[in-house]
Amino acid sequence: MRHYNITISGKVQGCYFRASAKAKAEQLGIAGMVKNLPSGEVYVEVEGNDEILDEFIQWCQNGPAYAQVKDIDLEEADVKGLKGFEVKR
Repeated sequence: MRHYNITISGKVQGCYFRASAKAKAEQLGIAGMVKNLPSGEVYVEVEGNDEILDEFIQWCQNGPAYAQVKDIDLEEADVKGLKGFEVKR
């Protein structure tokens, strides 16, 4: 089990990134949360096993159809025991 904090930059707000990230995370069985940052970036915290986290991180590199991901900052952190996946405001 691993925990990652992911900050995604580019054209990632106003393109259903949060809703799409939630759908992808739930499809993969990943726990965590996603929210927009005032800077225009999207911030995600996820927990799961290596294989499914790798797949989610690969998805984040492109995001939903209307997103234009410029960069991803990935930071491993301590596992928090998150349950479910939520979109935060």
